[in-house]
Amino acid sequence: MAEKVLKQQTIQNEVSLDGVGLHTGKQVKLTFKPAPENTGYVFKRVDLEGAPIIEADVSYVTDTKRGTNLEKNGVKIQTSEHVLAACVGLEIDNIIIELNASEPPIMDGSSKYFVEALEEAGIKEQEADKEEYVINEVICYRDEDSGSEIVVMPADTYKVTTMVDFGTKVLGTQNASIEHVSEFKDNIANSRTFSFLHEIEALLEHGLIKGGDLNNAIVYVDKEIGEETLKKLRVAFNRDEISVKPNGILDNLTLHYPNEAARHKLLDVLGDLALIGTRIRGKVIATKPGHYVNTEFAKKLAKFIKEEKRNKVPKIDLSAKPIMDVNAIMETLPHRSPFLLVDKIYELTDSTVVGVKNVTMNEPFFVGHFPGKPVMPGVLQVEAMAQTGGILALKSVPDPENYLTYFMKIDNVRFKQQVLPGDTLIFKLDLLSPIRRGICHMQGSAYVNGKLVSEAELMAQIVKVKKD
Repeated sequence: MAEKVLKQQTIQNEVSLDGVGLHTGKQVKLTFKPAPENTGYVFKRVDLEGAPIIEADVSYVTDTKRGTNLEKNGVKIQTSEHVLAACVGLEIDNIIIELNASEPPIMDGSSKYFVEALEEAGIKEQEADKEEYVINEVICYRDEDSGSEIVVMPADTYKVTTMVDFGTKVLGTQNASIEHVSEFKDNIANSRTFSFLHEIEALLEHGLIKGGDLNNAIVYVDKEIGEETLKKLRVAFNRDEISVKPNGILDNLTLHYPNEAARHKLLDVLGDLALIGTRIRGKVIATKPGHYVNTEFAKKLAKFIKEEKRNKVPKIDLSAKPIMDVNAIMETLPHRSPFLLVDKIYELTDSTVVGVKNVTMNEPFFVGHFPGKPVMPGVLQVEAMAQTGGILALKSVPDPENYLTYFMKIDNVRFKQQVLPGDTLIFKLDLLSPIRRGICHMQGSAYVNGKLVSEAELMAQIVKVKKD
């Protein structure tokens, strides 16, 4: 049975929450808004001039000491993980998160209220397919200093297990797991952030957790607590009385689960790994996770995914009949020998084209490039990509013979290895955005023997030929 293709999702209506930033102590309004297909998760600072946007991308991570903080062009987002975890847990793919301050509201220290707001807004299916990266091998990141480690391995769904051991009697060793992200809402979302008493004291001394109180964080008392410390805490949290419960938790907070700390760490892992920017199919096992190791692993996995995508050779049967042979290509493109540089088209959709060029010693450019050491010029590799992309561009018009495509821009050109006589070049071009007003924006890649040899980002204009 063929696997069901899942569609991207956003929310139906916008919805807002008000609260206080954990570290800033500032009142903040957060508004979730629907977003178009392929937007991903985007933060928008509406309190700043121009309402700048920061994509939820691991490359923008700047600090992980007290949450996962992002910064782009001087614009900051603090403690992003709880909001992002809610989006992941509800399998939302595209959303705009508007803020009138740098930090989302802490609420009760979990993702519960974000989940409730998103469900109130309603979740709607979109037309585009979900993008999913299937894990086919074990990928690991380990921080030797802390002993923290994250591993991802092949699995049939996105599964996460966290194992927590802080070496303290009050917390002990805890584990938490989900077998599918659909379990997040009922089993993970309401798990609150936690800290140890010695950390709270340090944070207060540095002027942080201005928006913290004993209702939005679990405080584990991991040391002897004296009257002087209790006095400071009463002032900090505006309480007449503060005490330590028999289970070692500060004041009157009741745990939702015996392993709430491990569940919150799982929540953090989901939120931090959202910064990869791609849905994952695999099992994540996180041992003693924290924001630093989470985001370092996310960086490693994002790089791995990017490189694999770039190096992924289109699977085509060169012995099969092509969609277009050279004669059909010449009916579409104006190019002719010796400047026609694509021989066959094997795949052609609304957004992708795959073509082939058989490079022989008879190519006229080998005469001068170079005598005795023939190498296909890089500029002609890009031209061959462009011609293949021209087939894709002209597919958008009903009478391609009456149109031409002209280069407008070439960006991010890279040449990886030489192309020699006898090589078979495979070109793959994908639209980076829908064709609008005759402008075609494509990512092109060229492969030989299963390896990427060149790539470029191309932009062209489709122009109708004026007939006399």
